[in-house]
Amino acid sequence: MSRTNPQAPARRRPTRNLVPRLLSGSVLVVFLVFFVLPVIWLVLAATKTDQQLVHGNPLSIGSWHAFKANWDALSGFQDNAIMQWLGNSTLYAVISLVITLCVTIPAGYALAMTEFRGRHSLLVATLVVMLMPTATLVVPLFLEVNAVHLIGSMWSIILPYSFYPFGVYLTYIYFSTAVPKDLLAAARMDGCTEIGVFRHIALPLATPVIALVGFFSFVANWTNYFLPYVMLPESSQMPIQVGVGSLLSNVPSFNPAVGTTAIERPQLALATLVAITPVLVVFLFAQRFLVSGMLAGATKE
Repeated sequence: MSRTNPQAPARRRPTRNLVPRLLSGSVLVVFLVFFVLPVIWLVLAATKTDQQLVHGNPLSIGSWHAFKANWDALSGFQDNAIMQWLGNSTLYAVISLVITLCVTIPAGYALAMTEFRGRHSLLVATLVVMLMPTATLVVPLFLEVNAVHLIGSMWSIILPYSFYPFGVYLTYIYFSTAVPKDLLAAARMDGCTEIGVFRHIALPLATPVIALVGFFSFVANWTNYFLPYVMLPESSQMPIQVGVGSLLSNVPSFNPAVGTTAIERPQLALATLVAITPVLVVFLFAQRFLVSGMLAGATKE
């Protein structure tokens, strides 16, 4: 009588999930090295002296005393020019954002809900301009603004900032896919005018895309460097991005021609953190609307 072996051979573990796990882990490591570590280094650099930054451990923590000294030196540059640059960026970004929303949302709604001659050509032109790099438009914008004698004024920045074709196309997609047309037709049958339909029906439903367009427009305006660099000749008119560029040119390590100056590399890192903080704060407050806005076009009527 044959007896079965009580010690059965152990089953081999499936290895089909090993490759995806290794691939995802490799992607996370690359993301950590190229995106997360530079941000950590930037935050830690603001807490060090210049000697500690150059000769110390790159990921070591400095001291509160060094951070305060860096802030005092940064705020003392050109009589606290950093705060003036922040105020200029806020002024340019907020005013242009209001104009952008007042123009973009109705334009996208009109393209999505009405039929008129040249509509397709207008959509194609909007898409082409949206795909063009921003730097390619600086020279023609400069010529247009110079023709109306606005060079050096805040409107030379605000008006070009307000032209946002990506927001028009994004709003067009949202109204075309996420807003029920039967609801709008019912409002028209009840005697509501087209303006009333847009104001009382479509606009309240468009809160996610308004937040999405507003966030993207604000970030694009806040981080724009080339346009204000060309349009604004004086330091007192600079936004924060151009101001950080001027700080870079005043650091002896990057520009030996300036000689001795009060600006060093840790203070430049601190200025960079100051420049990106408003965008981070806006993102934290608007992320719920951003997620709903990006997913709105995925639903079908």
